[in-house]
Amino acid sequence: MINYVKKKLEKRKRKRTFQEYGHKIDTFQIDDIGEVEYTQWLHPSDIPKKVTKSNIDFYRRLSSEGVMIIDIGAHTGDTTVPMALAVGKTGLVLGLEPNRYVYKILEKNASLNPDSTNIIPLCLAATDKEGTFTFNYSDASFCNGGFLSQIEKKNHRHNYTLEVKGVNLEKYPLQNYADDLPRLSLIKVDAEGYDKEILKTMPGILSEYKPHLMVECYKRLNIEERNDLFDTINGFGYELYRLEDFASLNELKLVRRSNMTDEKHFEMLAVHQSKKTEVWPSL
Repeated sequence: MINYVKKKLEKRKRKRTFQEYGHKIDTFQIDDIGEVEYTQWLHPSDIPKKVTKSNIDFYRRLSSEGVMIIDIGAHTGDTTVPMALAVGKTGLVLGLEPNRYVYKILEKNASLNPDSTNIIPLCLAATDKEGTFTFNYSDASFCNGGFLSQIEKKNHRHNYTLEVKGVNLEKYPLQNYADDLPRLSLIKVDAEGYDKEILKTMPGILSEYKPHLMVECYKRLNIEERNDLFDTINGFGYELYRLEDFASLNELKLVRRSNMTDEKHFEMLAVHQSKKTEVWPSL
């Protein structure tokens, strides 16, 4: 009992005390690719990540070699790296991570595996306009968080704030990556409930290039916000599917507006109606 109380007090103190954590590099052997390196962040709340062939193959189903992917809310790069391995050296993955402490790990991951990947890390948030914004995090060392002031539920317990730089994700790619946008295949958004607002800022890109979308129904969204998320994506001509895991696209269940409250938190894949056969050729 004494040890339990001691550990709990240490955890509470660690949560309230800022510390900049280091990293280590792990190596994974991937069939058909070879040795792959990945930088693990040593923040105690960050779960160690693995790079697997099944995860890479998942992104291969949603893209192809040489295409472009945008990873919004890339964190340390646990989705960015397998995405980049899936599209290869001739492809391009933009990884956006506004948290400057996490970004250092993403930047390190972008520098690894140079013969197999092409990652451009960006220390940026996707916002409606360019500027400086306040994000909320769950601990003083800024492990998990986002633009939580934009959701209705305020008791999110993310009480530590960090100033980040934001850019409009319709304007920024057009200004900096206009030649790459015609090969845009996938956009992943992981923004702690702010996903729908990010998608609303890029109507031209979604309408013209119709990339696949990976989004989440965040656990703290209320009914109105969940319906707005569905309506926003569906309004661009997409169908939504429940994403059970990141290793398989088989037997996905169609998500309807009435299903948005079935579970507290879940991931979704959105496929434009004109591109369903790219994911499911039998349709």
